[in-house]
Amino acid sequence: MSTKTQAPRGRRWLLQLGILVIVLYCLAPFYWMVVSAFRRPNDQGENTWLPSPFSLENFRGVFGPGVGFGRSLLNSVVVAGATTLLTLLIGTFAAYTLARLNFRFKNLVAGIIIATAMFPGISLIVPLLKLFSEIGWIDTYQGMIVPSLSFALPLAVWTLATFFRQMPKELEEAAMVDGLTRGQAFRRVILPLAAPGMFTTAIITFIAAWNEFIIALSMVNDQEMKTATVAISQFTGITGFDSPFGTKMAAGVIVTVPLVVVVLIFQRRIIAGLTAGGVK
Repeated sequence: MSTKTQAPRGRRWLLQLGILVIVLYCLAPFYWMVVSAFRRPNDQGENTWLPSPFSLENFRGVFGPGVGFGRSLLNSVVVAGATTLLTLLIGTFAAYTLARLNFRFKNLVAGIIIATAMFPGISLIVPLLKLFSEIGWIDTYQGMIVPSLSFALPLAVWTLATFFRQMPKELEEAAMVDGLTRGQAFRRVILPLAAPGMFTTAIITFIAAWNEFIIALSMVNDQEMKTATVAISQFTGITGFDSPFGTKMAAGVIVTVPLVVVVLIFQRRIIAGLTAGGVK
């Protein structure tokens, strides 16, 4: 076997080893969370690789009387779903405008949009809290959805604008030659072709809104309006002073597994949406 053949094979093994290390590093916390979720509350101090015996007591505790975790899950669905829909609706039109239309200060507007994504969320909590207190948005869905939009929209606009720029302008021109207006050409021609990019944007936005914590923690005091991430952080033990690790781990599994399943099912569409703009 020649040295030239051995060199690529050695690099391939190094790449595979590197990927394996990254996968193990990323999955190790999730694996330990699942194992801890299926341990009995009294066995949380054990370090075995598998729970022995398996127990569903932590999951029963999550949905026990007085916990209200089911309502928290519903709140998360409402907030994340509304944020995703509004982000797609507003972001698609804004991205198309930046990608296709020419107007004054276009580059300035694009720069402002991407600059807003650079503000740390914690720095906006105090002014938002003061504003929402004055207009009565504390303990409301809109008090969580509107701030989430401010963080989700810049990424959506930037991603979709790049996607729209890669589409040939001849598509719209041909549609308008056939008698369609620009709006009709956008709705009937451009939107169907932009579906992969919009789908990817929707998944990323939903995951970000589902996992959001700082805004939901700051804008909500009513127990009935708390999202799942906030509810998990505020679980209390039997005495109110001990930390219920098992219950928190079980709740973490309930919150995380649906997202993992969705990403695994639609991974090809997500990758297609992320790479489509670069290969057209």
